[in-house]
Amino acid sequence: MGWFSRRPRAAQGTPTKLDREATREDLAALEEFVTSRRGVEFYLEPETTATDTTVVAIAHDGEWIRRRTGTPRTAGGIARKHAVPLYEAERTGYPERMRAWNRSHPERRAC
Repeated sequence: MGWFSRRPRAAQGTPTKLDREATREDLAALEEFVTSRRGVEFYLEPETTATDTTVVAIAHDGEWIRRRTGTPRTAGGIARKHAVPLYEAERTGYPERMRAWNRSHPERRAC
């Protein structure tokens, strides 16, 4: 008998989300970022058991923010509205300019 098989049946169900869902403030922050910076691209991050679907918005200089969108469809709608490219982060990874920006702004590492 395995160690984890000793848990009660009720505890073996579907994992619950540990984080909150997307809010209007999250979507507004993405839109504000897009309209206030040049060369923004979106990188879609899939939903996990810990967080809702998120988008990392990265500007031309590497500055970035991450916000929940709730669904990939919502992220796509914002991207279309503002003519912003939308990439799947799992497939493409993140651009080097984001890593360079992180190195030059150590105060933002925990974001």
